[in-house]
Amino acid sequence: MNAADIAEIVRRALAEDLPDITSEAIFGPGERGRARFLVKAAGVLAGLPFAEATFAAIDPTSSFRGMKNDGDPVEPGDVIAEVEAGVVALLSGERTALNFLQRASGIATTTRTYVDAVEGTNAKIYDTRKTAPGLRALDKYAVRCGGGENHRIGLYDMFLIKNNHVDRAGSITNAVERIRSRGLPQKIMVEVRDMDELDEALALGPDFILLDNMAPDELRRAVLRTAGAVPLEASGGVTLESVRAIAESGVDRISVGALTHSVTALDISMRVAPPLPK
Repeated sequence: MNAADIAEIVRRALAEDLPDITSEAIFGPGERGRARFLVKAAGVLAGLPFAEATFAAIDPTSSFRGMKNDGDPVEPGDVIAEVEAGVVALLSGERTALNFLQRASGIATTTRTYVDAVEGTNAKIYDTRKTAPGLRALDKYAVRCGGGENHRIGLYDMFLIKNNHVDRAGSITNAVERIRSRGLPQKIMVEVRDMDELDEALALGPDFILLDNMAPDELRRAVLRTAGAVPLEASGGVTLESVRAIAESGVDRISVGALTHSVTALDISMRVAPPLPK
């Protein structure tokens, strides 16, 4: 995980929240304290670097210690981290740190369920660009923590010729030829909607072919017709109930928007320790 990406995401998040007028009115700048992060539901942990960076941004003297690692399974009652810092910093950073941990762990947990569901097949689970605006680095990091793979990070790192590109360009062939005429190094993925488009794409030899909203029997036909010439990806409407049948069709990749677009946060709390008796 890139430290600069983490710092920028944390900076924007804290800018939405600070200053914490309540904590600053109650506690002095010299008071220090300690807090623990407690898991309240089973899942997969992710987001610790973001939580650590949150407190470091508010209090550079803070000390953060993880008891678990991102990617670890966690159970209710597990203490995943401790942080020591100024009391104002602890309270000011609490919600931001929890937002990162809860969202990232929710994504990692969901991803792991999909990865487990296709175990024993050749298919790998990929994310999409259906991420929270401004949080793509966090969301895609969390997918990796859950055992998934990252698709494109943005529109810039792979050509993906989708339906609207094809309809506007006139054909898959026109779109591919225009891209290749540019002489750029990025790989090319072509989305197809039926067997005719699959045949057209195969003749062009792209790096990947995406099979859009095809039922498992159609996917199996596409796998047989492709015969390993190009890696195939299934996409569109994938659910936990359908993903196993999709994987068993023989596709190489399955992209799942639900990993990141409908996140159920993992329940995690932060408890500040009371002051030591004098």
